Parts: sequence; C-alpha cells; structure tokens
Amino acid sequence: MKLIQKMIHHDVKSLEGNIFERKAARGVVMRDTQILLLYTKRYNDYSFPGGGIELGEDLLSGLRREMAEETGASRVEVISELGYIEEYRPHYKPEYDLIHMLSYYFICSIDDQLGQAQLEDYEISNGMSAVWIDIHEAIRHNRQVITSQEASMGFSVERETIVLEMIVTELLNHSA
Repeated sequence: MKLIQKMIHHDVKSLEGNIFERKAARGVVMRDTQILLLYTKRYNDYSFPGGGIELGEDLLSGLRREMAEETGASRVEVISELGYIEEYRPHYKPEYDLIHMLSYYFICSIDDQLGQAQLEDYEISNGMSAVWIDIHEAIRHNRQVITSQEASMGFSVERETIVLEMIVTELLNHSA
C-alpha cells in the first residue's frame, strides 16, 4: 500500500523512546460527491469511519467491524486500497513517549441503507454521528477548524483533511 504522507506532530522532538504503535483501518465510501463521514461535535470535525485494529485481527476484518459499529453499514466490500498515513505524536499516557499511528484507507462499497450504529460510550459522549456530506463541504469545514485552531481541535483533523483532498485530486478529478 502506498504511503500518502508521513506526519510528525510539532511537539515531537525525537522519534526515540517508548513508542506505542497503533494500526487503524478507515473506510472511504462515495456516492458521486457525497462521502460517508463521522461528524464529531466535541472536535467540530469530519473524519473517516474506522478505527483501531484489535489484537489478532487483520486490517479488513477490523475495517468491516469498525464500519458496522460506527455507521451501521452492512455488507462492507473493499474495492481497493487507497493508501496509508504514518503519524508520530505525543501519547496521552505517561508510560509512553509517542504514539506511532498507521492509518490504512480503503475504498469501499456498502448497502444503500445504514443500520443502527453501535457507538462506544466515549463516541456517544463526544457527539459522534455518521453523515453523508458533500466532500468539498467537509474539506471546507475541516480547513476552517484547522485555520482557526479551535481549542477543541483534535489530532486527527489534519490527517483526515489530507486524505479528503487527495480523494478530490486523484479520484474525483480523474472521473470527471
């Protein structure tokens, strides 16, 4: 799978130390210019459905599980690999110096209707919900959050916006 971008958080001074590695699989589902994303009220941003891979789970099984949990999507079929983003950022737990995050993106198809999402408690308290939104509007919104450096801004908004912009450049512009 191709590397989309390597990101190093501005607070990271060294890539040495006690590093926690986390792999995540994220789904890209498009219908014309509409894209299935998660809006998170706490962070005021749009992100891709998907998340961490559990111990002993492969990327595609984790992707299907996360897509079903977060969006209610059924019959998640992987069409192709899009790429991955590699990130280094500070870890919130004191026993680790850094988190090395590997986010793998897959272009998927799903059934037309979304079922009931099975969100985790923290996702519910963060105000997370699955939405269909025009990809250009999602980019505009996320770029505004980044530009204004909102106090609530999460770590993921820059990563997700890079991928949204790549989709417009590489997928939508080629199919136009």
